[in-house]
Order: sequence, then structure tokens, then C-alpha cells
Amino acid sequence: MTYCVGVMLESGMIFASDSRTHAGVDNFASFCKLNLFERAGDRVIVLLSSGNLGGTQAVISILRQNGKRPDCPSLWNAESMFDVALLVSDAMRLVDRRDGQHLKKNNNGFHASFILGGQIRGEPPRLFRIYAEGNFIEAGDQTPYFQTGETKYGKPIIDWAITRSTTLNDATKCVLVSFESTMRSNLSVGMPIDLICYKLDSFAVTMRRRFDPDDAYFTTLGKEWSAGTREVFGRLPDLDW
Repeated sequence: MTYCVGVMLESGMIFASDSRTHAGVDNFASFCKLNLFERAGDRVIVLLSSGNLGGTQAVISILRQNGKRPDCPSLWNAESMFDVALLVSDAMRLVDRRDGQHLKKNNNGFHASFILGGQIRGEPPRLFRIYAEGNFIEAGDQTPYFQTGETKYGKPIIDWAITRSTTLNDATKCVLVSFESTMRSNLSVGMPIDLICYKLDSFAVTMRRRFDPDDAYFTTLGKEWSAGTREVFGRLPDLDW
């Protein structure tokens, strides 16, 4: 399992993912699920992956290979983020046509999905949730974020705290707390956590961090959140029996 989050704000965007994969309780490994495609001054594209690791890596490889071919539609010559979403969808369906029938023989399938976001010069930032079938939806004012993977433990925190007008700093803290809460309740999500914050119209990534298990800031954030939650409960009015 995995946990990925993409958030679209008035001031920019946030992308975060864990890096744990597992094939049973005794077979854990770490793979980066955050992929950045950046051409300074022109475009920043981030792709978060969830699901079958072989399938998602194949999709990323197709996108990277196509980007090296000047005569091929690619992330580098796409005119809009909508066009980028179509390219990701096409790559997913290509991998599914090649591998899906074989995966089904072992009661598996091409269970892979993506969160895609970024900005191409000439249009505002855009955020998409791409499903395993290749169809997708786009975030809007009423739904400023998408999650994929093990979403249920971190979702309430984001719902309570984040709106389109939330600052990048505050939304980043909220996203990291959602990861801390998810890992506290589900062992299939684990560190390192990869994080990118993108400032509106900057067309460059200047804020990127990886949080390892012993990261001092992440540890402090979790402790402060736990202590603050207990303090708030202590201030709630008692039930009148």
C-alpha cells in the first residue's frame, strides 16, 4: 500500500508520497513514488504513483523515453496539463494491454493510479487524479486536493484544515501531519516521505525535502500534534449526565 497527496492552493501546490512497498509482512522495501519533470522557466510536472510497482515504473519509463524523442508527443512538448494527463493515460493503457492479461492469471491486474499536477507556462496550475482505467478528474475550488492509496487516516485532517486560501507553509504542515497519522495507524505506509512545494508561476522547484525515519522536524511535528490534540480534548466541555 502507499499514501500520496496532491494539494492545489491559491499560492501554489504541494505533493507528497511515502516510499514503502511490501509483498507481505516480511517483505518491505523502499521506492521513490514522486517523479519530477522540470524545465526551468517553462514547466514543472509532478507525478505521484500508487499501486502495482512494476506497472507504475513502466508508465514512468514510457513517459521518460518518449521525452527523448523529438518527433513523439511527450511531457516536454505538451501544450497543457490536460494534454499531459492524456499522455499519462495513454501510457497506462499501453502497459495494461501488454501486461494486464498476464497479471490476471495470478488474480492480479494493472492496479495503478496517479496524481498529476504542475504548471505549464501560459496556463494556471492544474491537478488531476488518474484512475487505473486511465480516466481522470481535475481538482477545482471545492475539491482542492487528491489522495491515493491508504487515504482514510489522513483525510479528516486535510478536510479540517486546508482550503484554497491556506498558505503553503500551513498546508505543508497539515500534509505532513496527515502522513504521521496515517503511519501511526497503518504499517503499510512508511518513511522516507518525499515532499515538493511549488510556488505559483515560479516554473521551478526550489523546495524539496526527503524525511527519513530519524528526521528531527518530522519527529517534533508529530509530538507537537499529539500533545496539542490531547490539550484540546482536555478543554472540551464535560458531558452532563
